[in-house]
Amino acid sequence: MLEAGFFYLFAGLAVLSGAGVVLVRNTMYSVLWLIFCFFNSAGLFFLLDAEFIGIVLILIYVGAVMVLFMFVIMMLEVNREKYKEMSLQYLPAGAMIAIILLIEFIGASASGVFNTETIAAVGHLGKDVNNTVEIGKILYTQYLLGFEIAAIILLVALVGAIVLTLRTRKDAKYQNMTKQVKTRREDRVRKVRLES
Repeated sequence: MLEAGFFYLFAGLAVLSGAGVVLVRNTMYSVLWLIFCFFNSAGLFFLLDAEFIGIVLILIYVGAVMVLFMFVIMMLEVNREKYKEMSLQYLPAGAMIAIILLIEFIGASASGVFNTETIAAVGHLGKDVNNTVEIGKILYTQYLLGFEIAAIILLVALVGAIVLTLRTRKDAKYQNMTKQVKTRREDRVRKVRLES
């Protein structure tokens, strides 16, 4: 009973915060709603005995990605008047997609898929089972090749992002230390006789 109450609390707050992400006009408030949505999703993972995924969701997404989003949004100057004009242009297509999604939600809820009798109850693991250790065993034995391929792809993406953002400016002046060390006094100083 208590577990079901926490589930409905976290799920309801996650849905409300997800709606807040979409409906709020200020992008900073939208990011804050998204952070709140991630916290509630982590609470749902904790209820499913998936503590590792919940902690990773908080540490990686809330602690790193959302902070990056906030810095990017604060540094960008968004022309809001331009986006208000563009939003009216896409209003018919957005309304059509919203109606289709609403029909799908109503159809899914009326189909009986979400009936409490058909949903299997979550069985909790014993205290001797550590799901972080179990995830590590499966990840580094059964899925080792896929894990290493994903790591290589992420490394290539990181190097590519650095290469794309690294620009050399032609008008900038750089020091050449080797050239500075090899200079001679005769090359730099010239004696000039001043006659009165």
